[in-house]
Amino acid sequence: MFDRRHVLGGLTFASVAVMSRSVQAGNVTTQAGPRFAVTIDDFRFEDGPQQNGAARHRAILDALSAAGIQAAGLVTGKHIDNVEAGSHLAAWSEAGHAIGNHTYSHAYYGGSDPGDLGADIDRVAVLLAAYTTQRPWFRFPYLAEGRTVEFRDRMRGVLRDRGLRNAHVTIDASDWYVNQRLLERLARDPGADITPYGDYLVQHLLGRAAFYDGLAREVLGYSPLHTLLIHHNLTTALFLPRILEGFRAAGWTAVDADTVFAHPIYQAQPDIAPAAHSLIWQLAKADGRFEARLRSPGEDGPYEKPAMDALGL
Repeated sequence: MFDRRHVLGGLTFASVAVMSRSVQAGNVTTQAGPRFAVTIDDFRFEDGPQQNGAARHRAILDALSAAGIQAAGLVTGKHIDNVEAGSHLAAWSEAGHAIGNHTYSHAYYGGSDPGDLGADIDRVAVLLAAYTTQRPWFRFPYLAEGRTVEFRDRMRGVLRDRGLRNAHVTIDASDWYVNQRLLERLARDPGADITPYGDYLVQHLLGRAAFYDGLAREVLGYSPLHTLLIHHNLTTALFLPRILEGFRAAGWTAVDADTVFAHPIYQAQPDIAPAAHSLIWQLAKADGRFEARLRSPGEDGPYEKPAMDALGL
């Protein structure tokens, strides 16, 4: 597992805030309570404990269908570059869910030698061309957009040259770490009670959602349409209905991904370097008033380890 420790050329922070407030006044965000889209990264279909790859994918599709929402899948090419995975992605598209580019290799583009992002994007773009719900959305692996201003602007230029938009995350979290811990537990004890892992995951995601929404209200003056990042893994397959119900019970409303990514906040290009983490984190960093609130990285497994250890998870 990669360790995640390790506003130029677009709308300025001020113009995003002004545009977003005008959209709010135009009834895009008038519904009471915060709203969010489900975005799922790293589609993987290999078999594993509890469910094989096909069953995991079907469970995720069924949960989204039951909720009546359109999600976005940001796919990594190396995991879908085969006939079986292609059929699963076709089912995703046929269900009306959006598809975006997450590179072919899932390399880290926030380091000292970021490599050829354009080639990495183009290789997976060929695989996505046939799907009717493909969108011009791109998400950086590990949400890492560039270590320096030079690298950041180079990366942004690669997207601009291809007509792609950064599919920013506003609610970042460590669901991948909860999944990792669950897999480790099942490897030791295949009959273990998995319910506490779902309990922990739901509360973790709600806690991070509350943090980022609260920070957004301070930075922007309102609650934007959010994007929740989760991954195409066992915990999502097992617990997505509970996640969606937990958000609903907490006053959140699930919204289609197309609606959320149309919000002008997703055109923001905060003037910070390194450029990484949640978009809300980046905007708060660019603002300059919230340094004491911003841990780096924004989310990571070690933040969750003590609590999970204490619970015996």
